[in-house]
Amino acid sequence: MNIKETTRKYILLSLVVFILAGLITANVLASKQDQTFETEDFLYQQTIQLYQAGSYTEAQAMIADLIVEKADSEMVNYLAGLISASIDEHSVAAVYMQKALDINPHNIEDPMFMLQFGEILFLAERYTDAKMVLERCKEWNWQPQDYPGYQEQVQGMLMQIENME
Repeated sequence: MNIKETTRKYILLSLVVFILAGLITANVLASKQDQTFETEDFLYQQTIQLYQAGSYTEAQAMIADLIVEKADSEMVNYLAGLISASIDEHSVAAVYMQKALDINPHNIEDPMFMLQFGEILFLAERYTDAKMVLERCKEWNWQPQDYPGYQEQVQGMLMQIENME
């Protein structure tokens, strides 16, 4: 089978055009993704600043937007849980913390996450769940250097739960 020289040129030209079109499309899509990431990161950083400054109502409004966009983000759900707990919406906070744990099961090995989760469950009056989480904290005998009273707080909440039963 002989292919004419002009046919070869058209085939080569078609391949070059196809590759260039793919590269241009990838570049456009990537730049849109970069813009989206930068916007979401900016909102997340602002939300953290508001939370750390004690502006929980404003932080809650901002995290609501992020939850819509990034419902599957561990960090967004974790921050939403902390913010909700700070405005005494403990049942909502427990749901967000559980979702953060579902997204990243390795949080079960994080002493501060587990203490916060146990405390939120306790305040949400989910005592059975709180007891299970706090007993895990006690069993693993965590002693974080930045929280010297860790085990005392765990033991205190466990005693309160036992006194309620």
